[in-house]
Amino acid sequence: MIDICLFPIPDCVTFPGTIFPLHVFEPRYRAMIQHCLDNNMPVAICHTRKVIHAAPGHQTAREALQNNQATYQPFDVFSAGYCELVRTLPDGRMHLNVHLRQRYRMIAEQQTLPYRIVRCEVFPDRATTADEAPLNRELQEKIVHRLQGLAFRHPELEADFEPDEWMQQDIDSFSFQLFGMISFGADLQQEILEMDSVHARLQRALELLNSIDY
Repeated sequence: MIDICLFPIPDCVTFPGTIFPLHVFEPRYRAMIQHCLDNNMPVAICHTRKVIHAAPGHQTAREALQNNQATYQPFDVFSAGYCELVRTLPDGRMHLNVHLRQRYRMIAEQQTLPYRIVRCEVFPDRATTADEAPLNRELQEKIVHRLQGLAFRHPELEADFEPDEWMQQDIDSFSFQLFGMISFGADLQQEILEMDSVHARLQRALELLNSIDY
């Protein structure tokens, strides 16, 4: 078990093995991040189920820095990791990179206000079977081929896409990190994050890629 601070962002699903750039301006979350930095505590970037309290309306930038915004109910499965502080601006805003290392499931809430701290357990995949292992390699090759075609038609993706590097990744990492390159919408990404099978994630990824009209 491990305690993790939650940073909820609507329509944002993150995956292990990726780095998430984070801009923090709310007072409660600046305090939360400082707590994590001081205590070497992980942060989860998580998608949200619904709004509990809406943000105040008609705020100036100065007011937004002084007031907490909307409060959300998060999903129970998320990726988490440790913060790297890039810089703190004169007005207190923080720019960070969150190195997402592991996937977790929330077990219990330890603290609600001013920010959530939750007790979590690692959410592992089930073991890959002997029959699935060669199929997974084939799926990886097909997915890389489809991503290559997608990158060729979308220059904004091509700069970050090296087919040989993607093929050299171990299959478990690949099955998560490919969703850091291309998104299929938050609710579907959350569904994929909650799959406990590498084989199922790869099958779903190829199915989705094949449905894209390039």
